[in-house]
Amino acid sequence: MPHTQIESTANGRVKEWASLLEKKHRDRQGKYIVEGIHLVQEALRSEADVECVAYDAALGVPAELTQEARSGQAEWIAVSAAIVAKCTEARTPQPVFAVVRKSAAKLADILRTENALVAVLDGVQDPGNVGTIIRAADAAGAAGVVVGRGSADIYNPKTVRSTMGSLFHLPIVEGELTELLPQARQASAKIVSTSLQAKHNCYEADYRGAAWFVFGSEGSGVSPQVEAFVDEKVIIPMPGQAESLNVAMAASVLLFEAVRQRLV
Repeated sequence: MPHTQIESTANGRVKEWASLLEKKHRDRQGKYIVEGIHLVQEALRSEADVECVAYDAALGVPAELTQEARSGQAEWIAVSAAIVAKCTEARTPQPVFAVVRKSAAKLADILRTENALVAVLDGVQDPGNVGTIIRAADAAGAAGVVVGRGSADIYNPKTVRSTMGSLFHLPIVEGELTELLPQARQASAKIVSTSLQAKHNCYEADYRGAAWFVFGSEGSGVSPQVEAFVDEKVIIPMPGQAESLNVAMAASVLLFEAVRQRLV
């Protein structure tokens, strides 16, 4: 149970935790904040690299986390409600948060999976969309997610919340897509993107082999630099009147069409 109790928001560790709400400090420290009972539980159960768990001393360890607290997997720290408020972003105060070290996943972790299904993000800027695509990829049994530069930070508190814990379930690799996609091609992956000008619809293509789906920014789609590596462009048929689909919805359509094909 708790090794420590901290009450002052001026404490050095608390200042360090609070700074993790900013990307530059997450990058410098290689850590991020996970808020709320469900996400803390998922991080611990998935054996993420949890440095410590801080909980509201007045409320005690949440009942849902007592088993994890006994395991001694991370340092447990009782803190004041003011510290919880200072270190978290959610409007409704959460009684617990964790400090987690960033994933050390590498592209090789994804490439070693046979017939890998992979979601690739090229400049997807909305944290909610990034988190939802990670969640969809997890649900579809994808081998991993590759996040290119210009996308929302996967460790942004909003992104983390919208993954609903999927962040801890599969390898997520960040990097330069113009360097990573050629490696996927060398491993016989087919690179697929959506395009309103595509001649084939997404239900006509074959995704049973290694398939890497590239999803571009909400406004301008896949960048020309990344498009140069795309092997096949498909269109999602939309017989209704909507002009387009949200990028996370489009990702779900393609990922689950791949699932359907693989289950047949």
